[in-house]
Amino acid sequence: MILGGDPAMWAILAAIGAIIILYATERYPIELVSVGAVAFFLVFFQVFPQPGMEPGTLLEGFANPALISILGLLVIGQGIFQTGALDTVSRRLTALYDARPTVTIVTVFALVFVISAFINNTPVVVMFIPVMAAIAHRRRRSPSRLMIPLSYICIMAGATTLIGSSTNLLVSDSLRQLEGVSLDFFDPAIPGLLLAAVGVLYLVTLGRLLLPHRATMESELSGSGGKQFIAQLEVTPGHPLEGKSAVAGLFPALPNVIVRMIQRGERALLPPFDNIELQTGDVVIMGATRTSLEELLSSHPEYMRGMIRSGDTALEEERGAPLVMSEGVVAPASRFAGRTIQQIGFRYQTGCLVLGVQRRSRMLRGRMEDIRLEAGDVLLLFGPESAMRSLRANRDVIVMEWATRDVPDVRRAWLARVIFAGVILAAATGVAPIVVAAVVGAAAMIATGCLNVRQAARSVDIRIFTLIGAAFAMGAALQATGGAVYLAGLVVAAAADYGPAVLLSALFLLVMLMTNIVSNSATAILFAPVAVSAASMVGADPRPFVLTVLFGANCCFITPIAYQTNLLVMGPGHYRFSDFLRVGGPLAILIWIAYSLFAPWYFGL
Repeated sequence: MILGGDPAMWAILAAIGAIIILYATERYPIELVSVGAVAFFLVFFQVFPQPGMEPGTLLEGFANPALISILGLLVIGQGIFQTGALDTVSRRLTALYDARPTVTIVTVFALVFVISAFINNTPVVVMFIPVMAAIAHRRRRSPSRLMIPLSYICIMAGATTLIGSSTNLLVSDSLRQLEGVSLDFFDPAIPGLLLAAVGVLYLVTLGRLLLPHRATMESELSGSGGKQFIAQLEVTPGHPLEGKSAVAGLFPALPNVIVRMIQRGERALLPPFDNIELQTGDVVIMGATRTSLEELLSSHPEYMRGMIRSGDTALEEERGAPLVMSEGVVAPASRFAGRTIQQIGFRYQTGCLVLGVQRRSRMLRGRMEDIRLEAGDVLLLFGPESAMRSLRANRDVIVMEWATRDVPDVRRAWLARVIFAGVILAAATGVAPIVVAAVVGAAAMIATGCLNVRQAARSVDIRIFTLIGAAFAMGAALQATGGAVYLAGLVVAAAADYGPAVLLSALFLLVMLMTNIVSNSATAILFAPVAVSAASMVGADPRPFVLTVLFGANCCFITPIAYQTNLLVMGPGHYRFSDFLRVGGPLAILIWIAYSLFAPWYFGL
């Protein structure tokens, strides 16, 4: 064992510095750096043993409740996405955004801030991630522009009340144990609101410019959003379109599509459709992009009946299967050329439904079952994933893999909403710990068919898993070797001679840096006693110093491992480690400066 632990402490400090540099430069994948970091600590403490630093201690992060909670919440979020459960909310927000974009964004973030001030901010982020992602998708914008602000605003709001974050409660409890007094509910409110105002001002100015504009894989691959397909829909008995009339030649019930013809028995009704009311049996021929068809079916799932009816039978036998949409090209010398979709019996042969046909040479007008396919025609295909996979072996149609993606299974949207609401309610009210609520919710999503095991596994980001494991290992190593206490003592000793104001600023800076390496809860527990000791050294009230620890521990913007909301948005926002450094670094510095100027005046130091 190394005497005094000093060489071990310096070795660990150097190792953590190197790990952070590797994360920031992104020369190597985050997963590789994280696993390498854990491996280093395992070998180091095997060669230079320290009390309590067994392999199990270093690996505890991989089974930590915070990690399990995050993974469970990611699965729940994937279930929300797969079923389109929050599409209604996002459509309403998007409609409001069209009219008043600035008001909408301000309203959403204000709502996020208010809620996060009074309940744990993790379920708040979980609640709004699907909404933000849907808004970004529908507005053709990158979600990377919204996800980091969502996390940061939740974090800042959590520092305004005693219950806004579990970190605040830990700090208050430490003060009660050491001094016999506790923080009041609104003790953090005024400084917290000031710091939040500085942070929001930064996010809407400089921070907005620093946010990445990273295209998602989906947006890069699904580049057929502007391609026009001919699609058709039959008005079946009891269909929502029955009795709907045209207004100025357009049908409000069919947004973002152009009705080209209505087939009524033997009559073909052509535009303009003045005084025409849709009747049972009408076949509506429309021109629409793939995106507009997806939105139409997700907003009005009952319309699917009419589209399936035009093919043949409903997809009831495949209700448990995930649904996908893709595009296929009629191959040269295909047996399908010269034949109609009905003659081919496409649904019976392939298990997929043709929702639309696109032909580059001319605009088609007529019922789909009357269109004779030609080589080069693009078919918009819809069906169970298994059928689409089998279609890849069909030599008559070339499935375009890049255009294949899952579509929301709206049949189970209500189930996903119930599960999601239950998880949020249980976590927010304290009925069950968030780890219990998250695991049960994830299991319920899979058990009810909102998503399958493959989709659930795909939602688990290996970067997050390894990052959290490495973060816990770093924190444990830092505490075991005395590195954290050493740094705290160094700062207090160096700043104490310059008065309480400088000491307060130095303490905030140290806690802010530590919370972005070690977990904020561990930082709060570690530095609350240091703050009380520092206050006694300069003969000051311990409350301002303990509140300094509270605000510094909540200043976790610089790294994704600093707080679980950062990790939650990392996947949906398609962020890199350096994105948090670039956007969160200046924010943390600004908040430190603002606190250093405001706190001495506010606390009368």
